[in-house]
Amino acid sequence: MRSASVRTFHADEFSPADLVDAKGATTVSLCLPARNEESTVGLIVDEIRHALIDSIPLVDEILVVDDHSSDDTAAVARDAGARVVDASEVLVGYGGGHGKGEALWKSLHEARGDVVGWVDADIREFDAKFVVGLLGPLLLDPTVDFVKGFYERPEFTGIGGGRVTELAARPLLSMFFPELTSVFQPLGGEYAGRRSVLEQLPFVVGYGVDVALLIDIARRCGVERIAQVDLGVRHHRNRSLAELGPQSYAVISAILGRAGVDVASDHLLYRPDGATPIVIDERPPISQVRLDGAA
Repeated sequence: MRSASVRTFHADEFSPADLVDAKGATTVSLCLPARNEESTVGLIVDEIRHALIDSIPLVDEILVVDDHSSDDTAAVARDAGARVVDASEVLVGYGGGHGKGEALWKSLHEARGDVVGWVDADIREFDAKFVVGLLGPLLLDPTVDFVKGFYERPEFTGIGGGRVTELAARPLLSMFFPELTSVFQPLGGEYAGRRSVLEQLPFVVGYGVDVALLIDIARRCGVERIAQVDLGVRHHRNRSLAELGPQSYAVISAILGRAGVDVASDHLLYRPDGATPIVIDERPPISQVRLDGAA
């Protein structure tokens, strides 16, 4: 049975000045996993730095994890004012693979803040209120541990999720995790949480990371400690169906795995013209990494 809806806010409810006052000694890291995003990452970093560091001290650091880029992503991000780390040089003992989830995991290890937030690096016309909205509930309400962003996507109708959300994630969440069906965009890449919680969680290395974190936090902390915030309008690259197939596979695998359902062990997405291998793996909680002495 579906539980009460997660608490929902709008980014416009939060004033940066009020959040600075509420922040106190709490430190905030804003992270961007980025692979071949030279055309957008610098603009995003520049907007955050200007609006939320130079103009008002809300964000303490901007961290870009360069995920094996073949373009100038790292240089552009560094020139815009971010601290840049190379994913291939972080926690190499756990594998040198790449992928969104692995980049997020490595960014949590490298970030210094008590509160850690993430935004995707391919957003066009980025607005700093995205970050303000994500931080608002965390800095103003100690009963919130994790905040998911949602937004209007002009290429789709309304504020529902994209094709993978509505055709794969939402049906499976309805079957196995109905308490999370009030989350508008469970696969959204903009979210923030308390380090004390995030460091206790494993990270799926690929595209299943967003929904896996949501499920794991709900299990560990309770749905009542999750909030979602309307961030307004988001413009970003629209992926083809060919690209969405592997993403859907990873999302389905993450949800079914957390529901206790066995999935195929070969992790191949079969099409009439061949098979695409999908990397399905997890990295251990950062707290365990530190205990193991790998930090």
